[in-house]
Amino acid sequence: MHDDEIRVTDVAMQYQGNSKPLRVLDMISFTVKTGDFVTILGPNGCGKSTLLRIIAGLLSPTNGQVLHQNSLVTKPEAIRLMMFQERTLFPWLTIAQNVAFGLEAQSIPRRAQRTLIDKYLSLVQLSDFADRYPHELSGGMRQRAELARALAVEPRVILLDEPFAALDALTREILQEEILRLRRELEFTCVMVTHDIREALILSDQIILFSRRPGRIKDILSITQANKREHGWRNTPLFHEMHERIFASLREEMDELLLHKMSTTYQNEEKS
Repeated sequence: MHDDEIRVTDVAMQYQGNSKPLRVLDMISFTVKTGDFVTILGPNGCGKSTLLRIIAGLLSPTNGQVLHQNSLVTKPEAIRLMMFQERTLFPWLTIAQNVAFGLEAQSIPRRAQRTLIDKYLSLVQLSDFADRYPHELSGGMRQRAELARALAVEPRVILLDEPFAALDALTREILQEEILRLRRELEFTCVMVTHDIREALILSDQIILFSRRPGRIKDILSITQANKREHGWRNTPLFHEMHERIFASLREEMDELLLHKMSTTYQNEEKS
């Protein structure tokens, strides 16, 4: 699996502010290969989530384009599914009914729905909770239910916007292991936004580092499967070396952002 799944070319995004335009992304270009897991890391406000929405087809870029399987992305499609940081399970539906929601939207016959619901609830280890409601599940179980709902429509690409941010550290680590297991079994392509360097190193084949706003690609790091298969990958010298490299890069961006804010404040005070 080496063909291009997603190709982002010269993407820029600008919002019209009250006084002047706000440029969020500036000339972003990269490729996601079929079956790869790509993570975008960067300072707050650098346009990471905006880019994910552009790839999903929820936003149109000011400049540039996104191709999915050589077709221009202009709108949301079932082959690209986005999981948001906010919980989106319907509280009045059971877990099975929540998983069925996307299947019904695609007019899949009821018998086929039942097969898919059973398959994906089993994959995320929630078969015994099919008839429960979201409020009866823990945070980690609700997130697994969201994942089952996403996987059930069998998208080619899953887009994750800080999916584990609201979870405690232990639950987060368990779900990271679940994602790794599901990727091995289902071989889907994934693009994720996160602030967690460790999470990115555990899950990713490629990490794209963004500068401060307007977001530009500052660095791209590749993690080979040979590295990730090494016993205790997260305890290896290479893991820690890459962690420090990413941290130093992000710290540099944050320091520059702070200096920029201090300089702007000083100039405004001088004018007044």
